[in-house]
Amino acid sequence: MFFNKVWRLLFISICGIALLVGCGTLPNGRRWGQDVTLFPGWQRLGKAALDAALSPATWVPAATALALQIDDWDENISDWASDNTPVFGSQENAADASDILRDAALADYLITALATPSGNDPGEWVVAKIKGLAVGYGALQLTRNTTFFLKDVTDRTRPDESRDTSFPSNHAAKTANYAILASRNIESLPISNGFKSALKIGTFGLDMGTAWARVEAKAHFPSDVLAGMALGHFFGAFMNDAFLGLNHPEDVGLIIEPSRNGMLIALHWPF
Repeated sequence: MFFNKVWRLLFISICGIALLVGCGTLPNGRRWGQDVTLFPGWQRLGKAALDAALSPATWVPAATALALQIDDWDENISDWASDNTPVFGSQENAADASDILRDAALADYLITALATPSGNDPGEWVVAKIKGLAVGYGALQLTRNTTFFLKDVTDRTRPDESRDTSFPSNHAAKTANYAILASRNIESLPISNGFKSALKIGTFGLDMGTAWARVEAKAHFPSDVLAGMALGHFFGAFMNDAFLGLNHPEDVGLIIEPSRNGMLIALHWPF
């Protein structure tokens, strides 16, 4: 299948990047994941939330989802897409593609996280990666819990009338979450700006592809996937910017380091 080939190509390409640039340090001399903070402070939390909300990747899909409620645009687009399946050829292919593209976005996030510079010492590298990936896991859980809460509250019937869990799309939310986290990771890679832009385009292509596939599969209305994209981007950007601690080594943070007798776990803060 075409999308299996795309997934393999993406996986191989980013694995190559990870092997090439996964060591070293960030431009500020710190390691990616080293400065994960449990207590970013209200000012930084507020700024991260505001920046995430004002990002076009959050408010544009959210506003479009609202606009689709005019007349019967939401239902009409859903009917047209699922009847004609212009991209994937059938509802079954679209359903399969949405899973493949979502999983490819997850692989994209994980591999770009491994590719970020986290030092040359193996022990420090592993600890930094665990801390950084913990932030991504927190973003995913926050997105997932919010998505399922809204599903229960709205009780919207899917276009195929299979269940009352249409709004918002969990597939779209997850993929958007992976996409923004991967995009943030790409910014930390020591590669050219042109290469960064190309990788970001591919990353958000997975996001868009997953969302449209869910519409063609008749699993969601367009507003469902747009709302999911907005949620996934918001929580991914918020968690990354608030807690990862990039360029903010002055924050209160968590130290986890290997020692002769096991593992050292401590809080640190400057004074």
